[in-house]
Amino acid sequence: MDRPRPPARRPLTALLTATALAATGTAALSSAARAADADLARNGGFESGLDGWSCTAGTTVNAPVHSGTSALKATPAGADNARCAQTVTVKPDSQYTLTGHVQGSYVYLGAEGTGTTDVSTWTQSAPAWQRLTTTFRTGPSTTRVTIYTHGWYATGAYHADDITLVGPGGETGQPPAPPTGLRASGVTSTSVSLSWSPVSGATGYAVYRDGTKVRTVTGTSATLTGLSPSTAYAFQVAALNDAGESARSATVTATTSTPDSGGGDSGLPAHALVGYLHASFVNGSGYTRLADVPDSWDVIDLAFGEPTSVTSGDIRFDRCPDGGTSRSSEAESGRECPGVESDAEFKAAIKAKQAAGKKVLISIGGQNGQVQLTTAAARDMFVSSVSKIIDEYGLDGLDIDFEGHSLSLDADDTDFKNPKTPVIVNLISALRTLKAKYGDDFVLTMAPETFFVQLGYQYYGTGKWGGQDPRAGAYLPVIHALRDDLTLLHVQDYNSGPIMGLDNQYHSMGGADFHIAMTDMLLTGFPVAGDANNAFPPLRPDQVAIGMPATANAGNGHVSPAEVTKTLDCLTKRVNCGSYATHGTWPELRGLMTWSINWDRFGGWEFQRTFDGYFG
Repeated sequence: MDRPRPPARRPLTALLTATALAATGTAALSSAARAADADLARNGGFESGLDGWSCTAGTTVNAPVHSGTSALKATPAGADNARCAQTVTVKPDSQYTLTGHVQGSYVYLGAEGTGTTDVSTWTQSAPAWQRLTTTFRTGPSTTRVTIYTHGWYATGAYHADDITLVGPGGETGQPPAPPTGLRASGVTSTSVSLSWSPVSGATGYAVYRDGTKVRTVTGTSATLTGLSPSTAYAFQVAALNDAGESARSATVTATTSTPDSGGGDSGLPAHALVGYLHASFVNGSGYTRLADVPDSWDVIDLAFGEPTSVTSGDIRFDRCPDGGTSRSSEAESGRECPGVESDAEFKAAIKAKQAAGKKVLISIGGQNGQVQLTTAAARDMFVSSVSKIIDEYGLDGLDIDFEGHSLSLDADDTDFKNPKTPVIVNLISALRTLKAKYGDDFVLTMAPETFFVQLGYQYYGTGKWGGQDPRAGAYLPVIHALRDDLTLLHVQDYNSGPIMGLDNQYHSMGGADFHIAMTDMLLTGFPVAGDANNAFPPLRPDQVAIGMPATANAGNGHVSPAEVTKTLDCLTKRVNCGSYATHGTWPELRGLMTWSINWDRFGGWEFQRTFDGYFG
């Protein structure tokens, strides 16, 4: 897309004429009229965060600033030009001057809805702070004008500060009525999700926690994070418009859960190391007997249980046979499983691991195990066949590692909180049945790819207008429905394309920033498909482990031990961070997951040693 050209320079005679007319107009202004002028822009210096502003991709920063201690930073991406705007009450048939200071490339400042000619001004390049200014006159019946700033598509972040709109103030009317219907939901150990009914005439809402304003939003919901576990909080909401703030709503109280409630610790240590053991195939990493897995591994996922057909729901766990051939795409054709133990030895090793406090799970799916529970019969067969495997081997639970085309959303399935696609609904039902059958100690984990989770920040299913990949964000309804039963979520932060983080920047594999950004999204929560009124609530930190490849052979996205340490430092201590700024600090982060134990053994146990060295 071509960038707009700057306006042509005006001839000198026209400029002189305009100057003379402006001088005449200025002289004609009475001193009383001048005295009535005021700065009508609310929070133009961004000292109160984004209060008063509606931004598609903005945040406040402490440097660089033009004055004060804060400024706006907004980052265009894709089809979003990172617009920040606010609507101001003005007087009809009056003159106004809009001014702001900006940094960056292709930064715009303007006003629309003036009732006469909407105006804007821009700069092609402002490496240092540059002042932009423009003027306009309101129409004979104009009482509200929207002022805005924005950048240009894919040209990088811009900064803005000290935005003013000087002119006579309009009649602001009355503040709106107080909100009703305030309710709390999605309560975790560190967060509470609030929602309320819309108020006529409100342009925003202020959220109060224990009598202190903590958030201003434009929609009718908010998720407050960073709360203390097992703590009671009181919440209220007030409606906002140009005339001010309404009385506060009735108070709603909510008590955060304890860290080990809901999904349950199921006996896991405070920080756990999770790994997949190649139990049904062999590849270049070699076969590792279960009994030979070191004690550092707290959760051992037996890979993989696979279906007899994609839609059967009939899951079978065929252990790697002595003399069998490999079924992995990485395998060498005809390679046997050297030293594979007998069924009796395998079961004895499971019991020994459990006696040592370890959890042994069956992992369903993997790269080759496509599972689509399209019917109720397939759902019931899934429950029956998985139960048979768990019972036969005495396992502690189940890991869902659905990849490829196992999960996708029907075109009319647009709300992750109320899914209606059969493969989604049947999977949720099957997992709830298994959890109920085995009780609170049943360990349920999931290992989705970033495409099925964090990509949901931008895209969900086919989208409002169709044409998107129906698999985008398709794990979100499963995670959300089972968040009270979920022990661990360890997203595969590998074999991934670039994913947009909450800073509205794309992050790519290869360093700590990718893991930090992806994990921050899970622990902070995020609006699904950019809808601020439909946010995926954060998970508890004890429910989250970070998935990484054990070696460069194991998958794309391997990082060095130093980058693993930087990731953990940033998320658990908020030190040693890179370019991504997290939204909290989570010392209760559960730990790390890796593909795989076999590959880590092949690599000299580097991943295990990094985990042990960090957590002790």
